[in-house]
Formats: sequence, structure tokens, C-alpha cells
Amino acid sequence: MFEDVYAGRRVFVTGHTGFKGSWLAQWLLDLGADVTGYALEPPTEPNLFDALALGERLHHVVADVRDRGRLASEVAKVRPSVLFHLAAQPLVRRSYVEPHETFETNVMGTASLLEAARACDAVSAVVIVTSDKCYQNLETGRAFRELDPMGGRDPYSASKGCAELLVDAYRASFFADAGAPAVASARAGNVIGGGDWASDRIIPDCVRALAAGEPVVVRNPDAMRPWQHVLEPLAGYLWLGARMLCEGHSFEGPWNFGPTDRDGERPVRWVVDRFLEEWGSGTWIGPEDAGAGPHEAYRLSLDSTKARERLPWAPVWDAPSAVSHTAAWYREYYRCAAAARGLVEGQIRIYHDDARAASLAWAATEESDENR
Repeated sequence: MFEDVYAGRRVFVTGHTGFKGSWLAQWLLDLGADVTGYALEPPTEPNLFDALALGERLHHVVADVRDRGRLASEVAKVRPSVLFHLAAQPLVRRSYVEPHETFETNVMGTASLLEAARACDAVSAVVIVTSDKCYQNLETGRAFRELDPMGGRDPYSASKGCAELLVDAYRASFFADAGAPAVASARAGNVIGGGDWASDRIIPDCVRALAAGEPVVVRNPDAMRPWQHVLEPLAGYLWLGARMLCEGHSFEGPWNFGPTDRDGERPVRWVVDRFLEEWGSGTWIGPEDAGAGPHEAYRLSLDSTKARERLPWAPVWDAPSAVSHTAAWYREYYRCAAAARGLVEGQIRIYHDDARAASLAWAATEESDENR
């Protein structure tokens, strides 16, 4: 996979104790990378990082991305060739409660990472993960393109828009020379998958409620989101990193990784209904029973034409498949928590096989190249 670029390569991942970061760390280990993770302790209990025993299988650094000196020191010590920056305060509703922490982590934490990359001559590529919520969302229904204006009505969205502006400024000011690292930002849709227990996310809310025998509380059942399995954007990040490592600045800049042709755009109620159907039981209640909450955008949509045409990258699993694989993961986990690693590695293998069957470039193997 990924032209074997990561085999034996030193890779530095921030936020590796989170949901998406744990999936990425496991995939990199499967690819043969020498992985160093830099993050706070896992944010939930249970959590995927511990379930996968990642602390025993990679270089695990417990520290804050806002600690510029510590981050620069660790990057200098490892001398990685590629950095994946996923560390963030990732929750919209928490950003209303902790706005200062959100901006510090998401904006200045990103600045700290880029400063560390500037100071380490071993770094060749940097992938900064932000969010589809970085765009100025006027609720027109049009899918966002990479060059649309940044914005954000809530602190989380605004912090991600600020992070994107920061990345663009650093790229122009400090990473423009041919010998400098190539720097890209990646914006994905609403990711789902096994091993997420974060607060105020719809799949973890479903899992917690079902485990407790309670109805699922759905705050915004009609909100439209670009749903995708966590492996979809991770494949994009890894392929983007691989292309920058091999071809440098040709692949720098911002990239969207969302469902194709709005296939994954479904209302929240659809996701909940589908998840409960896959689970085999459960009910949900709407906002009239759940109480009012802070503003969240009604509709988000990404145009990923650039990634499809230039990388090329494309989604593998449609929205029903994403929900099905996610529900299957949780069902098996709650039968046997020790099976978590096998479940993650198994779904990565299935995803790769499906991507190879779809003739995606990143999934090609030497054998499949010869067959073509």
C-alpha cells in the first residue's frame, strides 16, 4: 500500500491517543513505519489507544502541543521524514465551554508543530489535519471547495479556519523554497468508525445509550453531514503524505476528503436509524425531549474533485457500508474487548481489498501492477 513509502520510515503523529489518531497509528504500524506519537493521555474511558495497546508498540510521548519547546525537542530527537498533525480540541460543543483552550490548542498548537518542522532538517512532508467546518458556512447548500473563504460561527469552526490561514501563511513565508518541507492541510467530513467514545458525537452517543438500555438523544436529527468511515480520510492523508515524500511541493496546499457526489450526505436521523437497525434494537428521541443546545451548522458538504483528479483518491465505502462496518465493530468489541486490535486490522485489510478491487492507485500491489 502507498507504494511502500512508509516501510521503515520514521513518522511523527500528534494526537495519536485520539480516535482518528489511533486508527492512523495502527495503520502506520501495519505499513512497517517507525511511529512516534505525541499527545495528551487518551481523552475517554474506554478508548481505542488502550484497546489497541498502542503504548506498547510505538514511541509514546505524553505532552501538550501547546508546549512549543517540548514538541520541537521531541521532533528534533526523532528526526522524522513526515509529520501528521491530528492533535486538537475536536468538539464543537466543548468549544463553547472552553473557547480559549480550543483556540490555543487548534491554532497555536498548529503553529508549534510548524515551528518544530522548520527547525528539523530531516522533515520532508507535513500533513495538517483540520476540518470541513473550517469554511465560512452561509448554508447555501453548495459543496465547499478548497479555495472558498475560511470562517466559523462557533469557536471550534473558527479555530479550524484560523489554523488553515496559519498553515497558508507559514507555507508562503517559511516553506516556499525547493528544499523546504512540503506542507498540506486536509479537511474531512464527519468520520465514524469503531473505537470512538467522545462526548457529543452521534455514534458514541448511540453506543452509550444502547449499552445502558436507554433511548439515544438526537439533538439535530435533520442536520445534513458528509458521513464517511474513518479509513476514508486516513487513506487520503497517507496517500497525500506519500506523494509529498516522493514528489515534494507538487502536492502541497489544502485538500478536501469527502464522500463522492454527495453519496454520504445524509441527515443525522438516517445515521441513527441505520445504526439501530444494524445493532438490532434501540430507540431515539428528538430535540423536543433533549433540550436546547448551542448553534451548529445545518448543512456541510465537501467538493473533493481536486483529490479525485490530482492524487487520485476516491472513497471506497458508501454511507450504508460505513455505518454497517461501524456497528459491526462495536458489536464485536462489546462481546470481547480484547478483540479490538483484530477488529481494526481486519477492517483495514477489508478496506484495502475493496480499494484494490476499485483500482485505486494507493492500494495497488506489485502483483496487481503486473496483472495490469
